Amino acid sequence: MQQYQFEKIYSQMEKEYGKIAKGDEDFHTINIFAMESNLLKVHRKFPSSNSRRLLEAIALVLFDIKSRCTGETFELDSFRNEDNARLEHALLMAFDPFTNEELHAAISADSNIDLTDKKTLHDIYAEPVICLLRIKESVNTWIKRMGSDGYFDFAESFMGKNITGDEMTYAWSDITDQ
Repeated sequence: MQQYQFEKIYSQMEKEYGKIAKGDEDFHTINIFAMESNLLKVHRKFPSSNSRRLLEAIALVLFDIKSRCTGETFELDSFRNEDNARLEHALLMAFDPFTNEELHAAISADSNIDLTDKKTLHDIYAEPVICLLRIKESVNTWIKRMGSDGYFDFAESFMGKNITGDEMTYAWSDITDQ
């Protein structure tokens, strides 16, 4: 896979899932906050997992989601490194039932949810995808304003005092209402 193909995942997923309109972020706060708090925890412990690595991590997560929903496999080893892999894992821990065992148990307890069904998976990932795309926009904005660590500098000043510990958190809304 070439760099341009790797970066096309953002527009492909936006076309498929849509995006959060400016001003509508409040409706997605729980999910965005879970992702951002996990990211900030990782960045504090590993400063080399910076804003630029986060852009790569978001793309990797979008490929992870696409792979789960379609069954396709993607050769991403040349794009994955220690710094973006930590951020990728932090994001997945916020919503992915195949990464977060506690979340998997909670979802599996609902007999109406079939984690082997591609349509169900598409529905489960709809909210996280639009939140990831919104975070990507924010990362780009803060990198332009403040440099390669701009997003994390902003996140620390905006919500840092509310984020403690290093345990990964998750948010999950009742997907059966979708």
